Amino acid sequence: MRIGVVVNPIAGMGGRVGLKGTDGKVAEARARGAEPRAPERARRALTELRERLPDAELVVYGGEMGEDAARDAGFDPDVVGAPGDAETTADDTRRAVSSFVDAGVDLVLFVGGDGTAADVAEALAEFESRTPMLGVPAGVKVYSSVFAVSPEDAAGIVSSFERTERREVMDIDEDDYREGEVHPELRAVATVPVADDLQSSKQLGGGTVEALAEGVAADVESGVTYVLGPGSTVGAVKEALGFEGSPIGVDVWRDGEVVVRDASEAEILDALGDENVIVVSPIGGQGFVFGRGNPQLSPAVIRRCSVEVVASRSKLDDISVLRVDTDDPELDAELGGWTKVRVGRFERRMMKVV
Repeated sequence: MRIGVVVNPIAGMGGRVGLKGTDGKVAEARARGAEPRAPERARRALTELRERLPDAELVVYGGEMGEDAARDAGFDPDVVGAPGDAETTADDTRRAVSSFVDAGVDLVLFVGGDGTAADVAEALAEFESRTPMLGVPAGVKVYSSVFAVSPEDAAGIVSSFERTERREVMDIDEDDYREGEVHPELRAVATVPVADDLQSSKQLGGGTVEALAEGVAADVESGVTYVLGPGSTVGAVKEALGFEGSPIGVDVWRDGEVVVRDASEAEILDALGDENVIVVSPIGGQGFVFGRGNPQLSPAVIRRCSVEVVASRSKLDDISVLRVDTDDPELDAELGGWTKVRVGRFERRMMKVV
């Protein structure tokens, strides 16, 4: 199998430093100390692919856009181009995909977020190519249904799929997203391998959460630091605690006061005390508790906190399992298993984390 591999090396960089994405914010992300996320996730996917499909032929774009990760994983790839000296752009991704089509690849494996997915899908459509594509999730927001659940799952899908289907590529305006407005837009419909380990499109959960929020507020303890994740469900918890939180950011609250609003990973770590609780809600339709939309809740943060998952009953009705993708496989394994999800003031439902 010939596989075209392209990596968006700046995807997801803005997440842990609180920028909700990287579009137009690369310089600011770097100034805040952000480190690339996508190259390591590419390496993980290709290392697993090397184990599963050692005879695969990789066609890559040069340097950090694919070649580096491929060689780190033990492949000797065919390099068909390279980005310029400046920061990589969407045009580089499109040129890479064009080169892959010319090289006759059987699949395009890309590493990035929804914007990268749209660039790949639109480039394939421009050449009227039905070459399937598959994403390794590395962005802050991942709304599209063309992504594997994890880098390792992506390798498993590539090595074993037999059929393809058409799935949606969604994206949102990051400037609106930073202001708390989330309006997913259909950018393309792409050919994708049929597999169980693909994530669903982001769907919004319904149902009231007032009783749930009141239950969390009633249970808060003096001296405990509460790290409150993004989303409307936890937003109701913030209201019940008496403040208007950042709708898509992480807020830190303790003893009746907001310690940090819209916090970055570093700010959360600085604000933590001896006892800490993360309150987070899974993404509707997907089930992700960590790893989608809340990269500020990094492995370093999670390891210092206990975790309370909250969700409306209607949201859980559309989710078979909860998922985590923290960039730390060992932590993902530790978080796995059965957990209690608060669904009301007192009621909880058992859900499995995978």
